[in-house]
Amino acid sequence: MTIRIGVLGAAHVVPTALLAPALETAEVSVTALASRDPERARKFASKHGIPKVHDSYSALIADPDIDAIYNPLPNGLHGSWTRAALEEGKHVLCEKPFTANAEEAESVAAVARRTGLVTMEAFHYRYHALTRRMLAIIASGELGTVRRIETWFCIPLPFKNIRWDLSLAGGSLMDGCYAIHLLRTLAGAEPEVRSARAKLRSPGVDRLLEAELAFSDGRTATITAAMLSSRLLSVGARVIGSDATMDVSNPIAPQYFHRLRIRSTRGRRTERVAKRPSTYAAQLQAFADAVLRGQPFPTNVDDAIANMRVIDACYAAAGLPRREPSKISSRV
Repeated sequence: MTIRIGVLGAAHVVPTALLAPALETAEVSVTALASRDPERARKFASKHGIPKVHDSYSALIADPDIDAIYNPLPNGLHGSWTRAALEEGKHVLCEKPFTANAEEAESVAAVARRTGLVTMEAFHYRYHALTRRMLAIIASGELGTVRRIETWFCIPLPFKNIRWDLSLAGGSLMDGCYAIHLLRTLAGAEPEVRSARAKLRSPGVDRLLEAELAFSDGRTATITAAMLSSRLLSVGARVIGSDATMDVSNPIAPQYFHRLRIRSTRGRRTERVAKRPSTYAAQLQAFADAVLRGQPFPTNVDDAIANMRVIDACYAAAGLPRREPSKISSRV
């Protein structure tokens, strides 16, 4: 069987996150596209060989020849269109962050549970061999008792970008929510936000947010998310144990480059894992396995709610407003 996927919008991430991995995934086919700009949609579809173009998002999700929806819309539109797609009987692969806030995530999860449809948040790194290796090292006890975890996601972003728009649920922490998700993944537990500070790009919109967190077993943590800071491009994780420290560079997109280092009193070593399949291809295969064979997957709606709760708590601790669903009218 082949899962026929329709795409909401012609976002820049679509070729990398969906179209290229679909070529590696025999059970997936990208068959339709819709955009607020019909001419852009037609050009995009023609360039990438997508056979069908709809003139509205509503028409796309209602298409009976589509089985699933990929939702890469702006953050503030993720929740509303994921809910709408689920109500139309479509499985959904939704880009992160899952929704604008935890309350909206719970509302989407309720529809997903009622319909029984696969609803996956696209934390693609979670499906790569590097993530499995990091978790295996922690579980092995090689690091000893884990005392502290630090994660960071710092990337440069042009000033003219929808991610700076508060009305679209923008902000560095929203786009850099990888740092929170990676922390929760490595810890295998939910943190409490102790404090947070932010530097602003515009009123309410963080260009950098740092938070101190703690776990019930005494472990401490920090996360850093930035789209404009002195750390122009830095993505990584550090797990500090009683016996050794694990440092990982670029755990989010290791198919491009990565390095895992273990340091202890006994010495040092460096590891690398196989880059292929890419994070995106592994994620898409997991999506197909869930839709076609009912296999479980880690970035489900429960995980999405938990991640959004930490995001909300970080914003509250930094004295910033919770992100809200977008009220900007889309082409429907």
